Amino acid sequence: MVEDATPGVRRADEDDNDLLTYSEVAVRVDEEIAAVRQEIAALRGAADAADRIAGLESRIADLRDAATRNSRRRINEENFEKFFGYVGTPRHR
Repeated sequence: MVEDATPGVRRADEDDNDLLTYSEVAVRVDEEIAAVRQEIAALRGAADAADRIAGLESRIADLRDAATRNSRRRINEENFEKFFGYVGTPRHR
């Protein structure tokens, strides 16, 4: 059985709705994992569903990897210059 990437992920209360923020990515990935898990549950016991279930379980693993990558890509003082290409300091909230 594959576990959820980040159980209980919630959207941050942010006003900037035209950017795909790290928190929004986390929520969307979490929602997709939940949807895929529901699809797997619906297929359990169905004839000839083993290949489809295996593919969906692989998708969940890929989504969990994406959630992990997203969580460690946050901009900070150490990686700001490499990410943006100039020296500066990110704003902290």
